[in-house]
Amino acid sequence: MKTVAIDIRLIGRNRTGDEAVFRNLVRGILETDRRNRYVLLTDTGDSDDLSRIREAITKGGTLPENAEIVSLPARNRFSWNAWSVPRFLLRREMDVFHTQYILPWFVPRRTKIVTHIHDVSFRAYPEYIGFSDRLFLSLLIPRTMRRSDRIVTPSRFTKDEIISRYGVSSDRIAVIPNAVDPSFLVEPNENDVSRAVSRNGLPDSYVLSVGTMQPRKNIPLLVRAFARVRKDVPELKLVLVGGRGGRQYDTAIDTALSEEGLEDAVIFPGYVPQEDMPSVYKAARVFVFPSLYEGFGIPILEAFAMGTPVATSDIAPFCEVGENGITVFDPKDVAKCAEALYTLSTDENARLRHIRAGKDRLQRYSWNDSVRVLVVLYESV
Repeated sequence: MKTVAIDIRLIGRNRTGDEAVFRNLVRGILETDRRNRYVLLTDTGDSDDLSRIREAITKGGTLPENAEIVSLPARNRFSWNAWSVPRFLLRREMDVFHTQYILPWFVPRRTKIVTHIHDVSFRAYPEYIGFSDRLFLSLLIPRTMRRSDRIVTPSRFTKDEIISRYGVSSDRIAVIPNAVDPSFLVEPNENDVSRAVSRNGLPDSYVLSVGTMQPRKNIPLLVRAFARVRKDVPELKLVLVGGRGGRQYDTAIDTALSEEGLEDAVIFPGYVPQEDMPSVYKAARVFVFPSLYEGFGIPILEAFAMGTPVATSDIAPFCEVGENGITVFDPKDVAKCAEALYTLSTDENARLRHIRAGKDRLQRYSWNDSVRVLVVLYESV
């Protein structure tokens, strides 16, 4: 039996991809593994927050006997890494500590480290992040790579990126793919879709994009491509789910909207509750993912699950995840993006081909399978 400490600070923070990954992995572990003991570390001591965390990772909010949540309050992420976690790991003996990206300043040698690296966009596109973040990551990520006993990544692409950019040996990196949240495994009915669309102020016919609005997400190109499509399909609108004006927001989005005269044709619903997201995908004519760089692409699988045709930028992780279930376009070519959107919005035969291929592709990804691999990794490390 191993005792595994897992950093679950992101759970309950209304983040997108990285929170969903840890929420589903932890939930799967607690449902299936009774051999090992799990200590789930969070930085909140608020009773309401802790209740929401329990609800997110269990059925009914009750932890199994082999798991506990431990609160390690900290003023910020620096004090968490510098003091809270090292102090805990010195006091309580853990066989494995599983975290993301940045390690605590000190981890006892008796504790093996598993680090989740979702992508290395900060290395591939450093110009898209602030100077302080760039300096912080450039100093601490190499240390993380050296000290980690195993690195978990969701795709072969990200594994290759870590090897080429940081010189990590292949045998220290485990590819454990992501999957869709269980809420996407049951298609919503017509009434559910109608209510979700109304609640979130969505139009009758729309192209959907989901995620943060950082520069690497390439939203300005999507806005300009959509402007071309709308000349031929005037009833169509563009829905951008995510935080407008948030941290590292790409102000070129606002410039594109103004120059294309699309302020009234592009909808920003902000944060959409998780329970509404399947319906939001289901109601969309097309899902589009125009990013310049990603590590995986969970939204592709979410669209597959809801039978929504998918157009993505032609980058390696999207092709790895989507294969023949997606239409790809050059992420720097407005015309090619517009062509993909127009075809998938109007050509019913193309739409049906994509829907069938997407459903088939989705079967290859399962949190249950990923959890089994992760538990074996804990035990073997």
